[in-house]
Amino acid sequence: MSSDKFRFKAVLFDFDGTLTEPGALDFAGIREAVGCPPDPPILEFIEALQNQHQRQHATDILDEFEMEGAQKSVPNPDTEAIIRYLQSRNLPIGIISRNGRKPIIKAFERFHSIRPDDFDLIISRDDPVSPKPSPDGILFAAGKFAVKPEEILMVGDYSYDIQAGNRAGAATVLLSPPDRPLSFEADCDYKITHLRELKKIVRLGLPLPAGKFPGDLLSAFLEQLFFEDPSVLIAPGIGEDTAAVDIDGEEVLVLKSDPITFVSEGIGYYTVLINANDIATSGARPRWFLASLLFPTGVTPLAVLQVMNELKETCQKWAITLCGGHTEITNAVTRPVVTGMLAGTIEKSALIDKRQMQKGDQVLLTKRIAIEGTAIIVNELEKQLKELGIRSAEIQACKKFTSHISILNEAMIARKHDGITAMHDVTEGGLAAALFELSAAGNHKIRVEMDDIPIYEETEKICLALGIQPMGLIGSGSLLICCRKGTRKVLMNDLKTAGIEVTCIGEVLASGRGIDAFKNGSPTDWPVFEVDEITRVV
Repeated sequence: MSSDKFRFKAVLFDFDGTLTEPGALDFAGIREAVGCPPDPPILEFIEALQNQHQRQHATDILDEFEMEGAQKSVPNPDTEAIIRYLQSRNLPIGIISRNGRKPIIKAFERFHSIRPDDFDLIISRDDPVSPKPSPDGILFAAGKFAVKPEEILMVGDYSYDIQAGNRAGAATVLLSPPDRPLSFEADCDYKITHLRELKKIVRLGLPLPAGKFPGDLLSAFLEQLFFEDPSVLIAPGIGEDTAAVDIDGEEVLVLKSDPITFVSEGIGYYTVLINANDIATSGARPRWFLASLLFPTGVTPLAVLQVMNELKETCQKWAITLCGGHTEITNAVTRPVVTGMLAGTIEKSALIDKRQMQKGDQVLLTKRIAIEGTAIIVNELEKQLKELGIRSAEIQACKKFTSHISILNEAMIARKHDGITAMHDVTEGGLAAALFELSAAGNHKIRVEMDDIPIYEETEKICLALGIQPMGLIGSGSLLICCRKGTRKVLMNDLKTAGIEVTCIGEVLASGRGIDAFKNGSPTDWPVFEVDEITRVV
């Protein structure tokens, strides 16, 4: 679901079968009376009739059937309660139906307290918009409500309702009671069995006040977590201020904490992997994760739960236990900020310490530079990039870079080899900062062959268009590995066999600090950036 669908500012309902119970209309009788075959939709069949007299006659027959159906229709027992709830939240509400307007108005006589004027908008087949599954009616409603189509919640019981909502970009809710077997497939955002369940969904898309995340919503999320790791002694829960793990028998506990501030999309995914990447550079296995989530006031529960689910799913994928944390809505931030704290374990003898670096060690780089920065830019600046001449295919290709920001696989392969002296992931400040940090931590200078540094063509093109340097662009997804000369060949072969691109870009020199850069065999300046290049554009 896109970020625009985290907030609901209006609700549209199908009428027949959604706000009313199904069965009032005799569709088989209509088809027979107008001569419509079994396959085509009735409205489209009538519209396609070439003879104007036949078309009008068929329309009159349809009107008669609809009026008969309206007179015996039965309101959905949940309709009046859900409409009153939406009104209490000051949400615009409307009806979008393939039925005629007169039968809709007539059917309201069967309701107890709800009337047509309780709706801000009623769109019927008599209006000059194409009927569902066309998105025209929903786009028309968005204009009338002065909201984005993405901020509309479209509720219906049939495939046309969901198709129209999806085509307009709205969030979609399929009403599918247990006694009504579906005869179609619907790619909806939500599925409910009773209309009253809509209240919970709407609540997820309404702004939250400042303070802690609502306890009932948090509790429901925590109930989804499973703790198979027997070392977890105190699991997260309402009223639990801490988590506790048993590390008896573990020789080294490796700790890491890092906030994520550059991204809004996928921030939970990034938070877990950026912290896990750092743990893995020590050779340790990432095990226990905690997160502090800060959201600006006005955020919706849906947006908060989306981040929580990203944390949960990413932890599960990498066998990391989500132990808990804290979630708060505050005016101290203007966009989501997530800080992760991750702990891992490793035997003391296997700990990779950058101080083990020696002169002659080879410096390897996995994948290519600026992976994370490229992914962030295309997700945050897609419209601007298109205006600068970057093709849609190139943008879509770079969006997939998000799935490559983990270095856990290559770190796990590397740590199995003797002769690994240091690992360092490329993060904020890009390769320029990462290699200098590696040099400083290992207290050795590093020679770098600039011509050997790999970069994706798309990254190079995007950076050129935006006027930024890829060497200074945040680059999670690339791992720097220092290894003995005798280890290089077998390690590079193992990485390539695993489908991981790797390049030897330099060599460790004598004790000291700094980078000796060479280009075309001659010394050149090593680039220095005061801040990450991404801050210049995002």
